[in-house]
Amino acid sequence: MTEITGRTRIWGILADPIHHVKTPQALNAMMRERGVDGVMVPIHVGPADLPALVAGLRQMRNLHGLIVTVPHKTAMLDLCDETSAAAKQSGAVNAVRIADGRLSGTMLDGAGFVGGLRAGGIEPRGMRAYLAGAGGAANAIAFALAEAGVARLTLANRTRAKAEALRDRVAAAYPGVPVEVGGADPAGHDLLVNGTSLGLAEGDALPFAVENIGPSQTVAEVIMQPTVTPLLAEATKRGCRTHPGMPMLTSQLNLMAEYLGMTA
Repeated sequence: MTEITGRTRIWGILADPIHHVKTPQALNAMMRERGVDGVMVPIHVGPADLPALVAGLRQMRNLHGLIVTVPHKTAMLDLCDETSAAAKQSGAVNAVRIADGRLSGTMLDGAGFVGGLRAGGIEPRGMRAYLAGAGGAANAIAFALAEAGVARLTLANRTRAKAEALRDRVAAAYPGVPVEVGGADPAGHDLLVNGTSLGLAEGDALPFAVENIGPSQTVAEVIMQPTVTPLLAEATKRGCRTHPGMPMLTSQLNLMAEYLGMTA
């Protein structure tokens, strides 16, 4: 695409806030390289207005799909006409195909996160994993870590009931993986994952206690902007290996493009 015309296909990304998103830049570059006459645009919408916006977007005949990010992934599940097994399992959607006014959703965060770990030389199989969060991305990551063969998975969330519900679903799907609910202290784990939005806004609290983390542990993020979150900065001070959020997106780009039909 050299310019936007009446033939240009449109995709959007839904978020609140929107300033931090990196997906449009990456997928627009990919479409240019592949000769696709298409563009992805950021769409800033708050949670209360999401259902009305999605209802309106169904009427756009040149809108072919959406990427969905914080805080809309869980809410989008019920706004789709059909969803994949991965979306149902995680209770969230982050990619939506639109055709003839119908929305088909899936969840790619889990596969993207594990793929990003492996691309960074971190193999989760056999690791004792601690995951903070029980929202859309965290749900997907929990199932993906279990599928990857972690030795143990501990879930921690401010609302304990959500962590318990996620534990029960992961344990049922992967009975060979011990899954438990933990507190704010990630001691005794090899891989520590922030699956929350904490760190996205200035002044956010840390997603878990860092006083006793150390060089034997790897700390991984889902947040892409800032690249070095307060959590990663604290982990670096304490000698931990760190893994930023961007590889999760990089690993999913081809999956997103394929699912959304970004072809010439």
